[in-house]
Amino acid sequence: MQLETIELTSIVPILAKTHAASAEIRRLSDQQKKDILYRLAEVLVANTTQIIAENAKDLLRMDPADPKYDRLMLTEKRIADLAESMKDVANLNDPTGELLLSKELQNGLKIKKIAVPMGVVGVIFESRPNVTVDVTALCIRSGNAVVLRGGSDAFDTNTYLVSLIHDVLREFGVNTDAITLLPTDRAFVKELLTATRFVDLIIPRGSESLIQFVRQNSLVPTIETGAGVCHTYVEKTADLAKATEIVVNAKVSRPSVCNSLDTVLVDEAIAETFLPSLIEGFNKWNVEVFADSIAYKILAEAGFKSLQEATEADFGREFLDYKCSIKVVSGLEEALDHISKYSSRHSEAILSKDTDLCKRFVQEVDAAAVYTNASTRFTDGGQFGLGAEIGISTQKLHARGPFALEKLVTEKWIVEGDGQVRW
Repeated sequence: MQLETIELTSIVPILAKTHAASAEIRRLSDQQKKDILYRLAEVLVANTTQIIAENAKDLLRMDPADPKYDRLMLTEKRIADLAESMKDVANLNDPTGELLLSKELQNGLKIKKIAVPMGVVGVIFESRPNVTVDVTALCIRSGNAVVLRGGSDAFDTNTYLVSLIHDVLREFGVNTDAITLLPTDRAFVKELLTATRFVDLIIPRGSESLIQFVRQNSLVPTIETGAGVCHTYVEKTADLAKATEIVVNAKVSRPSVCNSLDTVLVDEAIAETFLPSLIEGFNKWNVEVFADSIAYKILAEAGFKSLQEATEADFGREFLDYKCSIKVVSGLEEALDHISKYSSRHSEAILSKDTDLCKRFVQEVDAAAVYTNASTRFTDGGQFGLGAEIGISTQKLHARGPFALEKLVTEKWIVEGDGQVRW
């Protein structure tokens, strides 16, 4: 059912139903949760043609030049990957019920601490229909119900995906209210953010403006999956052939995602050798470069055409496109200072043969993921062996990095007594 066809004055009744249905998800056995996810994977693949058809309706409403276009698009391969990711999540250990602590006090009380589901997880996201599938898989596996609030640009895709999910839940006799797709009307967002009685956690996934809006308006505890302003520092001892491949990969393999490279920092000792080596790879993908004065001169003299002089605004900028900024630095100190000033604390990398410098970089850079001699494009739940993720958390409380299965639980203390009282 398309929620937009119903006159709604409040989403509270919808949230109340999801909250009630969360008990059914909690009661599912480990095997039942696995079976549901495997069946969902089958259904996704079987309905690939129709998923792509619904996705095409959304794509028609978006300018192909919009950086969000690629994130919105579902292809046969991407759907197959989503199905495999769902199986990967099914095969992970159930994080609920894990015994975290057990002890007996002098008064005879037996105390245990166990991991339990959050309850109801609310996810607000833009343009990424894959989030609908990933979040559903993670929440079912961890025994949580979920409230999905996707953007209007992915309405048709999300509506159809949720209808498939509901079909599978019915097969297993599970209340479909456990996975809820909210209307896209922005008027209801604040209501979701203040529904402390029915929603236990809010996770925004999208633009910096969305994340800041949620942070400033939510009464429900929030996990920020922040924007990615990712740097790669090419230090003077780096293997330049490998560095060239890493930098080009980090920028062009999928520029619309948060772990793609935004700024290249290049040691001045190797700038004249290294920068021209990027031209072939950047030209192949029509990458536009915003360069500081030194990098601009080197690239211009080397014949690179897609070149602009960088302004202050080009550093600390998440491009989400075939664009990046380049700055030549005097060494590690300046690179660290630049990253400290402009980083969003998502993913940062150093390319160097100097192990001592690499260790210092890893110790001093404040980010969810720090790399030595590898592309930042690996910051991803699936790549880290977590099956899938809701997003990359750039904050420090409860979760940091890929927000995946093991973080969708909280703690419960169980105390067993035999008549003990406290005066």
